[in-house]
Amino acid sequence: MKELIELVLATDIRPMLERDGGGIELISVNEISGEVKVKLVGACHGCPFAAITLKTRVEDLLKLKVSGVTSVTAVD
Repeated sequence: MKELIELVLATDIRPMLERDGGGIELISVNEISGEVKVKLVGACHGCPFAAITLKTRVEDLLKLKVSGVTSVTAVD
């Protein structure tokens, strides 16, 4: 699961965030619960829209493309 998440981050999510000066790092994956923890960096860190981006773009895309992902949360 972790390798597939990294692939989706690299091909689908990072390019989108980098266009706006941001980025994302994978912190951990709980393969039992399906919880993914990420760190938003660059312009995404502290952005007022970061929570919306996290849920409506990152979480939705990971749930769609990676079986077993149940949630995505940001850590500092």
